[in-house]
Amino acid sequence: MMAATRTASIGAAMDRVDGREKVTGAARYAFEHPTHAVAYLDIVQTAIAAGSVTRVDATRALGAPDVIAVLSHENAPRLARVDDGELAVLQSPAVAYRGQIVAVVVAESLEAARAASALVEIDYQARTHDVELRPEHPGLYKPDQVNPTYDTDTEHGDFDRAFAAAEIRHDATYATPAYHNNPMEPHASIAIWDGGDLLIYDSTQGASPARPVLAEVFGLVPERVRIISPHVGGGFGSKGSPRPQVVLAAIAARVTGRPVKVALTRQQMFSLTGYRTPTIQRLRLGAAADGTLRAISHDVVEQTSTVREFAEQTATPTRVMYAAPNRRTTHRLVALDVPTPSWMRAPGECPGMYALEAAIDELAIACGIDPIELRIRNEPARDPEKDQSFSSRGLVACLREGASRVGWEHRDPTPGIRRAGAWMTGSGVAASTYPTYRRPSQAAARAEADGGFAVRVGGADIGTGARTVLTQIAADALAVSPEQVRIELGDSALPPGPVAGGSMGTSSWGTAVVRACEALVGLIAEHGGEIPAEGLEAEADTADEIEAQAQLSRHAFGAQFVEARVNVETGEVRIPRLLGVFAVGRVINPKTARSQLIGGMTMGVSMALHEESVLDLEFGDYLNHDFAQYHVATCADAGDWDATWVQEDDDRLNPMGSKGIGEIGIVGTAAAVANAVHHAPGVRIRRLPIQPDKLVR
Repeated sequence: MMAATRTASIGAAMDRVDGREKVTGAARYAFEHPTHAVAYLDIVQTAIAAGSVTRVDATRALGAPDVIAVLSHENAPRLARVDDGELAVLQSPAVAYRGQIVAVVVAESLEAARAASALVEIDYQARTHDVELRPEHPGLYKPDQVNPTYDTDTEHGDFDRAFAAAEIRHDATYATPAYHNNPMEPHASIAIWDGGDLLIYDSTQGASPARPVLAEVFGLVPERVRIISPHVGGGFGSKGSPRPQVVLAAIAARVTGRPVKVALTRQQMFSLTGYRTPTIQRLRLGAAADGTLRAISHDVVEQTSTVREFAEQTATPTRVMYAAPNRRTTHRLVALDVPTPSWMRAPGECPGMYALEAAIDELAIACGIDPIELRIRNEPARDPEKDQSFSSRGLVACLREGASRVGWEHRDPTPGIRRAGAWMTGSGVAASTYPTYRRPSQAAARAEADGGFAVRVGGADIGTGARTVLTQIAADALAVSPEQVRIELGDSALPPGPVAGGSMGTSSWGTAVVRACEALVGLIAEHGGEIPAEGLEAEADTADEIEAQAQLSRHAFGAQFVEARVNVETGEVRIPRLLGVFAVGRVINPKTARSQLIGGMTMGVSMALHEESVLDLEFGDYLNHDFAQYHVATCADAGDWDATWVQEDDDRLNPMGSKGIGEIGIVGTAAAVANAVHHAPGVRIRRLPIQPDKLVR
């Protein structure tokens, strides 16, 4: 029998349900699953950036202790079909970028495999490579669409005429470098063949969507592939689709007849798991003297590889943020001899909003208008380009709430006047936004005779607390306590659900969970409120619900406020205060939500001040491919950093009224930091990161 009365779970600051497993080490990650007679795989990477392999000599490696096999394009089995060129491992002698996989060694131990990999001899025929993104590159082209399916370009009104006629014009170029996703758990896989069936333990953000991809690669029906991934140690988008190591493990397991384990090293992750494309962004803003925008243009240049096209949707947030009758956004791409860029936390919105919000700050200064007031004056009543109603839009509320909390009314807008010794202090603000996605999902809910409930959904918990919020959602839908609910996810054998990405996990899986639980409650009622010994189970599929949302513009919004201290002698930057205020619908778990938002903002500070993948043009590779040289924000960088949210009721999104929170925290933060840094000494840096040498110069 279900409880008659209880306290609502949604909205409670509930501890993570898997917390004990994680802190005691009971939670198993991909590489840790026990497997009998397992072999280990190590990767040999190219030493050139473009050309072809002319010889692979594995003689010495095969003679090394405990080596089982050495595979290259010369002897690896052919894959069935590979739409993603990054997964076509060991299929061709062609070299598309430095660090590409050219051979693997399989051995009885990881140490033996690594020792033997150094003995594999590779000869190359190199050609001149091109790895530099530049705004006038002759290879620039217009892709058919940008990630995931947005229009490449948009245009409304007559931008050129309106910009030329504007009383105040701002025209500047902003640049961001390449950034590499670096989750704590490296990309790792175990592959086991059992007859014609393939079992994979993988570190993935989506076991369900990865299943048909890998089935196609190996010429199998999806039902013959199972991917298990109960715990994932972070992803930030880099684990959003299958990566080369999982294909390698399956190839090696098929050749050797043994289960095979592989885990990428930190250095290998810089070549094989994607990264955020560098961008060159030109922003042109034309406004009346009172700050009213008349013209907006956002033109983006970015890179892809020769292996697979990936076009980041960098200019898309400009399409939704501010009202202006004359608008233009464009994306141009060039295919270079580099690895393929891919998803990284808030792809598109993150770098795009850095440029837009820095430009808006500069326009406010040019107009002599407070930057918050300028944003409010250009607040659109409807989506500026789609001409659709917003399901809800809380940007102004976030700006006003944040301004009140930080005492913005006392801010002197004049830069370079607050100084104590060598330190100058400034404050800045930027807006943030992220689309509210929802994808079809299935779920099943089962009532057990002992009073417990098992809810199964093909989602993934990549450290975000998905198990916990789904427990809360299910508990409320079933009208029981969370302790009675057990969530099962991270397995392609479960009812399929979309990837943990695009801030859509909770919305997508949660809707399916609600519908399955509602169906189960109805089934229990049909049995007079009693649960038979064999239990009761109900299922749900939300595919039919998605179309009803097509006529709404659905977005989360927020604002970040930053206090920056700049040492005018050394160029050192400190961020003693950072506040994010967000409008993200109904917050299901305040504890995990705050953690996610602060985590995103921390990455935004890291982006603004520290992170940069430094490219060596001569060798065609990134130089700082480890944590000794690729710098990120750490605990020592953090000051009084906090996140909160405004009340927002939006019942047109999903049954919970929630919006995604995993990515919006990073969006806008880098711009807020840049704006605050400018306000301190009066120096504007338009190319990230804001390093000491740039400020000193």
